[in-house]
Parts: sequence; C-alpha cells; structure tokens
Amino acid sequence: MHATTTCEFGEIILVGFPFTNLQSSKKRPAVVISSKAYNRQRDDVILLAITSQLHPSMGFGDCRIEDWKSAGLLKESVFKPLIATIDKSRLMGRLGRLASQDLWKMTNLLQSVLGEGAEETFDE
Repeated sequence: MHATTTCEFGEIILVGFPFTNLQSSKKRPAVVISSKAYNRQRDDVILLAITSQLHPSMGFGDCRIEDWKSAGLLKESVFKPLIATIDKSRLMGRLGRLASQDLWKMTNLLQSVLGEGAEETFDE
C-alpha cells in the first residue's frame, strides 16, 4: 500500500507486525486503531494485533472477534493486546472491516488495556 493511503479506524490490514522484542516481525492481520484525522496527516498508522492462535485460557485482553469472516479473516481470531505504529509503506493490503459489535469489543479492550480516559480517543 502507498504511504499516502488513507486507513480508517476498524479496518483490517495485513502487515509485518513486530514482535515485542522488536527484533523481527510476523506477517499477520491487524486492525487500525488510529483516528481518521491521525491517518490523514501522518505517514504511519497505529495498529492492534490479531491472531488466530486460540487458547482455552486466553491471557489478559485476548478477545474473540465474532464476525471474523466479514472482517476478511481466514480463521477464527482474537484481538491480541499488542499495539504498534507502522509506516504505511509497510502495509501489505486491506482484508476487510470490523463489524459494529467487534468494534465495540475492541474499544472496550483498548480501554481496559490503556486505562481510564481512553474512551476520549474514540470520539470522532
């Protein structure tokens, strides 16, 4: 995708998402969590990781995506509470968009991870 591409909150993107040690990355879907205004003005985008690794005892913040097929995902998936800022030139393509109930779940997840006051981030 071109660096001037406009991404939208809730859009599912394929990207080389960095591991937490920042030494390497893995090609995976992620969801855009930065605002429309942010995405219009910057060459980067803020993303939340998505994984298809479903564990019976998911960790803090792991939250199932209910309408994963409509979001363009190939398998049942969960939001993974890993956030990264990625240059738009590294985005590999668009997969789909989160359904409204999954947007709500993701917003609640971000509020629980980021703490009080995060709800102000999502008012557009």
